[in-house]
Amino acid sequence: MTQQHDEPLFEALNYKDLEGQMQPVIGIDNYASKMGTDDQIIVLDFEVKSKNAATDLVGWFEKGYDFVLDADVSPGEIAPGKYLVFVEMRRRNSAIDKIENIIDDLGTLTEYTKPQDWQIAITDDKMDYSEENIRVNIQLSPKEYRDEKESELNEMRVQAGLSPKPVYTDKKDTLIQTIQSQAGIL
Repeated sequence: MTQQHDEPLFEALNYKDLEGQMQPVIGIDNYASKMGTDDQIIVLDFEVKSKNAATDLVGWFEKGYDFVLDADVSPGEIAPGKYLVFVEMRRRNSAIDKIENIIDDLGTLTEYTKPQDWQIAITDDKMDYSEENIRVNIQLSPKEYRDEKESELNEMRVQAGLSPKPVYTDKKDTLIQTIQSQAGIL
């Protein structure tokens, strides 16, 4: 039997408050960031069964984690009685540890107490949660993300009979290299 949350939980979430309210699936990079560019920000998404539970979860993310840049609820239902909660964090190699921290903590709010209870969803693919699945399927650094996207775009260009070209250029890196070269550091 699932618990229904019809009233907001104006206090902090407590042990098992979201039991029966969430799917044990974390979407990763399925949505565009609203805080910055996709090469800088990872967007996680969680499916929640009520607006009030989703709102409570957003507050929990925003107040409980210093690495969460923003959390938000989908403006409307994605299906009858289903909402998405979005969480944005910096795209860094350390993101994998932060995701695991979130999963561990969600074990106190939901019935999904072990990382093995969870799945990750990337585009249309769902797979068991594991560090390895994240490392293989998600670009954890901005450079990895840009390199992957540039490679995909250039493959399409070649197939279309066009010549490949660099898509992402980092003017800051060029400037830094020039300064370092002039200073004799390089």
